Amino acid sequence: LRKWRTANTVFSERCTCSEITERCLHPLRSTESRKDWQSYNPPDMEIVYVYTKKRSEFGRQPVFSDVAAEVNCDLQPEDSLRKDFIDKNPVDMAIQYAPEMSEHEVNTERYETESRGMNHTEGGWPKDINPAEVEQTIRFRKKVEKDEYYISVIQKLGDGMEHYLKQNTAIDIYEEYFSDSASTKVMDETPSAKTINILRDPQEAKRSVTHISWYPDGAHRLAAAYSLLEFQKSPEGMPLEAYIWEIENPNKPEQTLKPSSTMLCLEYNPKDPHLLVGGCYNGQLALFDTRKGAQPLEVTPVEISHKDPVHKLIFPSSKTGSDVFSTSTDGQVMWWDIRKLVEPVETLPLEFAGYMPGLRMGGITLEYESTMPTKFMVGTEQGVILSCNRKAKTPQEKIVAAFTGHHGPIYALQRNPFYPKQFLSVGDWTARVWSEDAKESPIMWTKYNRTYLTDGCWSPTRPAVFFTSSMSGTLDVWDILFKQTSPALTVQVSDESLHSVRCHDQGRLVACGSHSGDITLLELSSTLSSVQPNEKQNINTLFERETRREKILEGRRR
Repeated sequence: LRKWRTANTVFSERCTCSEITERCLHPLRSTESRKDWQSYNPPDMEIVYVYTKKRSEFGRQPVFSDVAAEVNCDLQPEDSLRKDFIDKNPVDMAIQYAPEMSEHEVNTERYETESRGMNHTEGGWPKDINPAEVEQTIRFRKKVEKDEYYISVIQKLGDGMEHYLKQNTAIDIYEEYFSDSASTKVMDETPSAKTINILRDPQEAKRSVTHISWYPDGAHRLAAAYSLLEFQKSPEGMPLEAYIWEIENPNKPEQTLKPSSTMLCLEYNPKDPHLLVGGCYNGQLALFDTRKGAQPLEVTPVEISHKDPVHKLIFPSSKTGSDVFSTSTDGQVMWWDIRKLVEPVETLPLEFAGYMPGLRMGGITLEYESTMPTKFMVGTEQGVILSCNRKAKTPQEKIVAAFTGHHGPIYALQRNPFYPKQFLSVGDWTARVWSEDAKESPIMWTKYNRTYLTDGCWSPTRPAVFFTSSMSGTLDVWDILFKQTSPALTVQVSDESLHSVRCHDQGRLVACGSHSGDITLLELSSTLSSVQPNEKQNINTLFERETRREKILEGRRR
């Protein structure tokens, strides 16, 4: 059987043995273009010879050449179809060479944890031995000591214990070798802040976080007051509770406070951290003791309390730590003694003859500095800052000066912790830095924000840094030594507006309260929380220079 193959077809034919022999001996005589041979197969054995050769290596090679173009078909335009189309010249088409992707968000269920205590009792004794019986335990010890393996085991354990004791006495692993040397570390880190926890209001009804107060002895706990700022839209059954949170446990408040009315502010007593005082919507002040439950210990009588909601209260420095004073939009500042909240110790109406005589201004915020024990300041809803002296004899003399410049209520007012003559105010769309020596205008101010500012405070560790919160949900961190035209850092804390911000005394943690009842805890970078080299001297020079400039401008205006 003989087979041969062309380009696309395989042919076969039968031939005799003589033909096979002749063609095997003279293969070039054959007319096939492809030489694939199979030899004759005897009955008892099979012999196959295969010859392979590429098609490109034999036969005639194709030859290509350039040929002039020719028209094979010509379609003429039809005028009847031209009316169905509109000419568009030029034609632009955008093509995006990128895979199409979709974005999805998934909220997993919160994993709630709970801390529980455990009492450890002595164990390891046999069942028939009572650990409380001294005689039984002594008898059992003597029995164990007489065991033949007891001495060998104690010797093996004793050698290892002796080795570790000698090692501990030889090396002090807690020793600080360069504790006395001054730090020369340069703060070149980029300003940043990261979210470390979010404390959510457990109530279903949405309430705003109107005030935050840090625990005086450490940064592990804070108290928060919740209220619905749109008082006319308050639904029936609105929850009244305020909470004390452990910042490491965001699942559940550590303690609940239950006032008789919604609280707008809540402050820890710096002398006794177990005591808190809250200012209520109905004008009352409520005193709480965390050791004695959720209900208030004492509440001021309604008839002698404020007539409007209490927006701010402060504990001034005193020997007993029992003094507190509050302000409200009813136009009064009241001093109280928390040991006897039957009546106010003193009352001051917010009327200043030098600014619209006869007008009683509503108080929104208070400021007190312990280094100036007789002075305090009040921020009003008319946009005026009143500087007061408590030791004056008459109410008219107690209001010393007024600082005007804001276009709306002043929501935050605080003196610089390093230079008390300079203070910060936050209201309308700006934050302003004032000096007591220049009363007609602020010495510094921020540019107008796109949304309303709601709160602000100084950094307790850096004299040039302050914080502002806005209705857009952003927290702006200003470093006026680094940049005065824009914030050094802007953090989008929430999609809803922020209503309160408070920085811890160590300067590292900042708590922001939102409109939906969430408290976001932020940790600042070292550049925003640690004092920079020569910062105090530079900021003092800046304040003095701006104060002199404002005095010169005041003299020219006169």
